[in-house]
Amino acid sequence: MESRKECAPEMLSQGLLRQLRSYLFAKRDVMRAYVHSFGCQQNVADGERIRGVLEQIGFTLTDHLADADLMLLNTCAVRGSAEDRLYGILGNVKHEKKKNPDLILVLCGCIASEAHTAEYVRTHYPYVDIVFGTSSLNRFPQLLLEHFQGAKFACDTSEVISESFLETYEHVTPSREHSFQASVPVMFGCNNFCTYCIVPYVRGRERSRRPEHILQEVEQLVRDGYKEIMLLGQNVNSYGKDLEQSVSFAWLLRQVDAIPGDFVIRFLSSHPKDATTELLDTILNGTKIGRHLHLPVQSGSDPILRAMNRRYTAAQYLKIVDYLRQRDPDFSLSTDLIVGFPNESAEDFQQTLALVRRVQYDNIYTFIYSKRRGTKAAELEDCISDQEKRERMDQLLRLQREIAAEHYRRFLGRTMCVLVERESKRKGYLIGKDPAYVIAEFPGDRTLIGQFVQVRVTKTHNWAVEAELIESAKDGC
Repeated sequence: MESRKECAPEMLSQGLLRQLRSYLFAKRDVMRAYVHSFGCQQNVADGERIRGVLEQIGFTLTDHLADADLMLLNTCAVRGSAEDRLYGILGNVKHEKKKNPDLILVLCGCIASEAHTAEYVRTHYPYVDIVFGTSSLNRFPQLLLEHFQGAKFACDTSEVISESFLETYEHVTPSREHSFQASVPVMFGCNNFCTYCIVPYVRGRERSRRPEHILQEVEQLVRDGYKEIMLLGQNVNSYGKDLEQSVSFAWLLRQVDAIPGDFVIRFLSSHPKDATTELLDTILNGTKIGRHLHLPVQSGSDPILRAMNRRYTAAQYLKIVDYLRQRDPDFSLSTDLIVGFPNESAEDFQQTLALVRRVQYDNIYTFIYSKRRGTKAAELEDCISDQEKRERMDQLLRLQREIAAEHYRRFLGRTMCVLVERESKRKGYLIGKDPAYVIAEFPGDRTLIGQFVQVRVTKTHNWAVEAELIESAKDGC
């Protein structure tokens, strides 16, 4: 396990810690906290930090809400449906509060950072005790103390990622959910302001962590036996632009790649406008960097890309793809695509289909456009019917299934090195991924979970491959 560091004085001084524990253990010997993070991997990473704070205070973590003395919902705001879902959950939690009036209910994350949320929750869900935003993690212990001291509604939804936030963040050891896969945020916030996206408004402007802190965290993870390191940011390609040091994400990748150890490096998410040749060469030349790039294109239509404020053209995007595939024809690519952006014409959609055919993605993540209050796109009149959007989505998914079924055949008969992640739903089978993020299912014992093994591909599908374990390579690749 990772060694635990003391929280920075601004967040959890010894005096504050003593006060919190006096209230905590006045109630009972063991106080349990239930933490649930919705949405993206950045949110999950934030949740792991929050779990670490709760453990530092003295809570024991539980996976069962019925056992909890504190329930924390770490929310996602990417789509409007996420907000509806949250308020449905809060309505159900009212019954938990009735059964246990002492249950501490905490709401945090992206929805909590929206300007209207705190007042709406205070008036419509008065049994919520604490609300704090993505930039206020350092204020959480103080808000908890305010609750113990009698505050009916403790709240901090600051929008700016302060130096205090960054300083205290470095002194919180996350309580990780996995023993061999770890996410490491390298930056916070976003400056891109895509017209459909709420993220810059709920996570603030870009702030990069200092490289020495990131490298120290990765080095410790490798010493602790972690086999997969996922570097995270809303746009990792922008890493370092706000730092005094002259560093880039490509430079950071090279430093992480140089750390001794047996592990694979992945990262999310990349913006095409910042996918430089230096970055592409760094990926291609790396020894531990996965040969896979998740590069969200969102649309194949230049007019729609302009309306989205993506700041690249389809041709510029394809130039990146061609560079990678010329260097490595098997290089793995995945993407995000939005179907039915306001006023997307039939021709616009056909251009998206054409781009998907041209790129030959290994995987795509597709979304029907969802109006998000507070974004520029929400102000646009939308003349596309829901039925038309669903039909376009079905057409896109059919195309991708056809492409992927053919594309995955290139792996037939090959040997892969995969990191075993979990048991399959098929009894006696395991699931793992190779450095190119190809999913492999193969027979094996669960004792192999968390290890690198070699497998030989025996069958391909449109989303994964089936394989057999190479007996002589059970102990690694």
